[in-house]
Parts: sequence; C-alpha cells; structure tokens
Amino acid sequence: MSSTAAVVVCETCGLTQRVPELAPGAASECFRCGGLLGVRRTSIAAPAAFALAALALYVPANIYPILKLTQHGAYSESTIWDGVLTLMQHDQWFVAAVVFAASMVVPLMKLAGLFFLVATVRLKKGRRLRSRTRIYRWIDAIGPWAMLDVFLVAVLVALVKLGDIARVLPGPGLIAFTGVVVFTMLASATFDPKLIWEDR
Repeated sequence: MSSTAAVVVCETCGLTQRVPELAPGAASECFRCGGLLGVRRTSIAAPAAFALAALALYVPANIYPILKLTQHGAYSESTIWDGVLTLMQHDQWFVAAVVFAASMVVPLMKLAGLFFLVATVRLKKGRRLRSRTRIYRWIDAIGPWAMLDVFLVAVLVALVKLGDIARVLPGPGLIAFTGVVVFTMLASATFDPKLIWEDR
C-alpha cells in the first residue's frame, strides 16, 4: 500500500477505503459500488473554454427577450430585466431582488471567480491559496442559485396558461440563458481545486 494513500468515504455507498495518490489524468472507483471516488485533472483548458462560452452567452441572455407574447394582434417581448422592473412596479421588491441576483449577478460573479482561478493556476501564482480555495467552495455552493429550473417552469406555465388566449414563444434570450447556466456548471465541474495547490 502506498504511503501516500488517502482514506476516503464513498459518497454513494459510504464505504471507507484507501485510495492511492492518483496519477495525472487518472480516476479511482469505489471497491464496493463502483462509484467515482476521485479524479486527477491536470488541464485547465476545459474549464477555461466552458467559462469563456458562458461569458459569450451572458450578454445575449440579458439583452434578448426571454418570452415573446402575441395577444389579439398586439406583440410584446420580455427580457430578464423587464421582468425585474415589472416586479418592482408591482411592489414585489423581494422577488425582484432574488430574480436580479440569481439571473444576473450570481452568474457574472461565478464567471469572474472561475476566470480568476483559471488565470492564477495558469500563471502558477502560489499566494493566498486558502483564499482561492474558499473562492472555489463559494462558487460550488452558489451553483443551485442559477435558477434554470425556475425559468423553465415559468416558461412552461406561460405556455400552458396562456395557450388559449395568447401565443407565447420562448425567445433567444432563454436559449442563451440556458447556455450560460450549463456552461458555468461545466466550468465549475471540470475545474480541479487541487491545481490551486500544485507548484506552490
């Protein structure tokens, strides 16, 4: 048994076992259930590419309409910002703040944090390692606030409820917003925090 083996607990079946230090690009599986115990990634190309794709879609996600509505010959479009303003006009300040934070602020902060981590790893900056690790944990913790499921449910409700009296179509902003959420999740999932501590 390697002296550098680590004791880990499988998140799937709970079995405690020793896992030797992984070689670059290698992965380990649970002895009992076959679940993935750890992956040793060495490249930052994938998280950088995903983060760049998410950033490229961030602007169209916020400037293009999420929904297009046609009712009795009248046509209207709604962006995320329009929705925030409408909520504010109806004195729904808390909901407006949550939508604004989750759909505009949080994705941008996650992307900024990911780009910072990728850049510091690429430039082999060995300072403030604990702070950078906390940034990664923060990015991972706020992942559920992307609210993709909430937006999809809202679109489906609009399509069902207004189907008889109006024509509701998803706009290009919804596709772009979905891409931002998915690419940001992939960037976070493919970034290995162990890279922060290497070459220190």
